[in-house]
Amino acid sequence: MNKQRFSSVWEAIEDTPEQAANMKLRSVLMIALKDHITRAGMSQAQAAQLFGVTQPRVSDLMRGKINLFALDALVNMATAAGFRIEMRVLEAA
Repeated sequence: MNKQRFSSVWEAIEDTPEQAANMKLRSVLMIALKDHITRAGMSQAQAAQLFGVTQPRVSDLMRGKINLFALDALVNMATAAGFRIEMRVLEAA
């Protein structure tokens, strides 16, 4: 049996490195947004108003429906929440 090692779960389940990188970034943003809503004690309706989206959209976020969110939409929501987003680009090892 050949045991493969992956640096993230996304690399293990996605078909390409590009898809894995996209999913990893999306998951980080979704977790940050969900944590922000929880810590602030916001209702989904309040979060929707802050993010400029609908309440059902926030519900999808809170339920972790990652496939329903594009990276740019999550960046927009995070910026609306007052987050400063930074990105590092490193050469592959």
